[in-house]
Amino acid sequence: MSWFESFILGLVQGLTEFLPISSSAHLRLTAAFAGWEDPGAAFTAVTQIGTETAVLIYFRKDIARIVSAWCRSLVNKEMRRDHDAQLGWLVIVGSIPIGVLGLTFKEQIEGPFRDLRLIATTLIALGIVLGIADRLAARRTVGGRHRAAPEAKTIEQLTVRDGVLYGLAQSLALIPGVSRSGATISGGLFMGYTREAAARYSFLLAIPAVLASGLFELTEIGEGHVSWGPTIFATVLAFIVAYAVIAWFMKFISTRSFMPFVIYRILLGLVIFALIWAGVLTPHEGESIGAE
Repeated sequence: MSWFESFILGLVQGLTEFLPISSSAHLRLTAAFAGWEDPGAAFTAVTQIGTETAVLIYFRKDIARIVSAWCRSLVNKEMRRDHDAQLGWLVIVGSIPIGVLGLTFKEQIEGPFRDLRLIATTLIALGIVLGIADRLAARRTVGGRHRAAPEAKTIEQLTVRDGVLYGLAQSLALIPGVSRSGATISGGLFMGYTREAAARYSFLLAIPAVLASGLFELTEIGEGHVSWGPTIFATVLAFIVAYAVIAWFMKFISTRSFMPFVIYRILLGLVIFALIWAGVLTPHEGESIGAE
């Protein structure tokens, strides 16, 4: 991998990680469209350490409060009723599905799941799901802002059941094209949470899974065409860009719907299918020899 490739891929990772359009799909597609070798699942996972670092800094006050309350709840029974302590437990419980499934289907994630036809399908399918969920959320708003209605739940109303369902939704992101934020936000909207609550919990829930995945895949860097220097460069760049994207995205969804992302996902999926049908791309475009 050249430094120019790492620059472009780091930029793409930072821009797309927290938008409901799938960063893993965009890294795969960027390399395919440019005629580069597929950067692979390991590169994607490691660069996500940079984007999750942006989450840690942006939500540092929330995270510090949750971690503090959770730690105190280990020795103080009264603290176990505290919302922040419960949220800490819910993040842990919600991270279990993706951890188990990620280890179980590791070979598929690094191989067959990177087929461009599957990516196009998941882009379109999740786009439709997100669109339906967004329409349901729109019914719980007045003037573009969420009204104080019982069915429009905030993150303070998160239950164990909902936390587990969020975790199951997040596990779908193991398939490139689904989108971690897209799946968890859609799940949250279907469960009746506000757009802000769904997005905020989506970001918090991703922290353990993404950091664990990135650290687990560190041993894969240096093998094949992906070396340490470009990977570190892409990770740092992804962090810088992702921080700006988080700030913009949280403001955007407070008054706007997810429909622009829905339309983009569906159109991109259709374009991929058209290019494959026309012979411009192959389903396994750019896949590395070492991954076969």
